[in-house]
Amino acid sequence: MEEIHWIPLFRNADLPGLSEALAGCEVLLLPAGTPLLRAGEANRNVFILLSGKLVAQLGPDPGADTAIDIDILPGECIGELSAIDGKPISALVSAVSDARVLRLDREVFWNRLMRLRGVPENLMTTLTERMRRANEKALALQRERLELKHLRKELEVARQLQASMLPLQRPLFPGRSDIEVCGFMEPASKVGGDLFDAFFVDNRTLFVCIGDVSGHGIAAALFMVRVIGLLRILAMETMQPETILQTLNDRLCIGNDANLFVTLFCGFLDVESGTFVYSNGGHCAPIVCSGREAAVVPLPKGMLVGAASGRRYSSMQRNLAIGETLFCYTDGVTEAEGRAGVPLSEEGCLEALRRSAQSPLPDLLDSLHQRLVIHTGSQVLADDCTMLALRRLVPDGS
Repeated sequence: MEEIHWIPLFRNADLPGLSEALAGCEVLLLPAGTPLLRAGEANRNVFILLSGKLVAQLGPDPGADTAIDIDILPGECIGELSAIDGKPISALVSAVSDARVLRLDREVFWNRLMRLRGVPENLMTTLTERMRRANEKALALQRERLELKHLRKELEVARQLQASMLPLQRPLFPGRSDIEVCGFMEPASKVGGDLFDAFFVDNRTLFVCIGDVSGHGIAAALFMVRVIGLLRILAMETMQPETILQTLNDRLCIGNDANLFVTLFCGFLDVESGTFVYSNGGHCAPIVCSGREAAVVPLPKGMLVGAASGRRYSSMQRNLAIGETLFCYTDGVTEAEGRAGVPLSEEGCLEALRRSAQSPLPDLLDSLHQRLVIHTGSQVLADDCTMLALRRLVPDGS
């Protein structure tokens, strides 16, 4: 038997008596990841860790987020409680690294070792120390849970505030008979980085935009708020979408220590003539639906917005006829993957739109979202999903 005087349980004990009691005990070699004890099993042994690292996972479901992990340090005992009362093991004990463990039969442990001077007192000391560590771990876990609960409440408030910044009313302009506009956003997490907006800069000119901030979560949401605020100011100052993107790009680059950026499509629609002037900054190409036909809109070249200052953008123009629908979206729609890892794709989106192109816009967006749910097999999408659709109508009295 190797030197054992360093083990806390045997401190100041009679070494010849220890050597005699431990003479027939076995040393186990446990590779990393090997379980030593499993919750619910019977146990008749006491184990002492000689080298390496063990961890005991306490809780109704070991391995779950609610479990408490207690490190077993070299020299410490494990299994003595179940060996005392004969009840099943209450924790999963596994080797974190390659470990060497001394196995003591309960008869040896209680009938021989516990009779040696100093060993019972040492056992109480080691048990007390382990219980203290377990209590400290439990208190820390409780604090983390309370902080997490508070954070979830804060995220819910943030989600509501973010949603309140977007025009989610259906339809967006119920008082107008010449245009129908409808939007949809579903963040992948509580808060997301997708955005869209639509508002009239004068009685006949509608500004629309849709964008996707890099990343997810709070940082992306804060950047999204900044983008929305700047866009609303810039759209009231000029009706040139390429100028809006140029100015927005330069302003977003200032103080952008997080290196976030946004893909963005925006434009101005003259609802009387149907003239639509638009610009693009690295965003997905919109789709125009006419009758049961759907086609991708050609895009001007344009870099991601906020990635590098001094970029220039250009614009293009087309006419949106009465009855035609302009459908804008973020890549969370076309890149949504099915069970086999196949994305919906632009072609899949075109096919879905052809089927629903003549539906009222709220129904069109809802049916496309349902198509995504069916395609992915999940109600919770992996990426933010945002859509914006507008359709020119025949005005009342025309």
